[in-house]
Amino acid sequence: MSMYDTAIIGLGCAGYTTAIYSARYKLKTLIVGAQEGGMGMSAADVGNWPGDIEVRGPDLMERFKKHATSFDDVDMKNSKVEKIVKSGDAFKLILESGDEHEAKSIVFATGSNKRHLGLPGEEEFSGKGVTYCATCDAFFFRGKDVAVIGGGDSAVEGAAIAAQSCKTVYLIHRRNEFRAEPYWVDEMEKRDNIVMVLERNVTEILGDQKVAGVKLDKEFEGKDVLDVEGVFIEVGSDPASELAKDIGCELDDKGFVKVGGDQATSVSGVFAAGDVSDASNHFAQFATAAGEGAVAANSVFSYLQQ
Repeated sequence: MSMYDTAIIGLGCAGYTTAIYSARYKLKTLIVGAQEGGMGMSAADVGNWPGDIEVRGPDLMERFKKHATSFDDVDMKNSKVEKIVKSGDAFKLILESGDEHEAKSIVFATGSNKRHLGLPGEEEFSGKGVTYCATCDAFFFRGKDVAVIGGGDSAVEGAAIAAQSCKTVYLIHRRNEFRAEPYWVDEMEKRDNIVMVLERNVTEILGDQKVAGVKLDKEFEGKDVLDVEGVFIEVGSDPASELAKDIGCELDDKGFVKVGGDQATSVSGVFAAGDVSDASNHFAQFATAAGEGAVAANSVFSYLQQ
């Protein structure tokens, strides 16, 4: 069984950045995760990464990955971590692939999971018209009528992107104003095929073999059913902190891993960075994830020196 100085769990912005800094500290590094690129893969247009006026999220993540894996001291494994067990002064990682690895320290960069609504028909039609990433999947609904549910950044950006290929995009939001970044609200308002369906909730997703419509709690333009073939649920996400919780890391009341200014958790030798942590005022951005990853790597180096 291989022993690493640190094991970074998560293949997104925070994880890759941690690995880059860890390697520069000459630490034998394992970076592991089930989804390459993490949530960065769902960012169609990134306009706030310093040095790039505009870049696609998947392209940016591919560059991060190439940089992180360019070091001889970094091993990358594309597999879900099933369990972490404290083993003396180290941690044993048991992967879904069946492999086991040990590390002297852990960095959780597990990001977040898309939130579900629990609507009738949601699970039944998942993958049959219901998806959780408008920017990823809108192309598959080109020329069709779709609905985007939500009012934050991902929903408004998703509606603006979907409008480029879909016939009509109904943006359904329970309030009459949006929490999204003004830039994306402006981009959305430029599209004349986006229909705002405000102060309404979806109560059911309708269909037979695939999605055929959504039912609303209040009528819109004289009817309570919108005929759509795609439903993009964009209502935020929850921190993927289950593994951290299982080994005793303290979480806040929303499930984020509590960290100090050094990104250290309540468990010695364990750190957290990116969307899974409660740092950076919960401002989930590429820049904050990268910053936290850099700090985490520095703290791992200091911890191992002690």
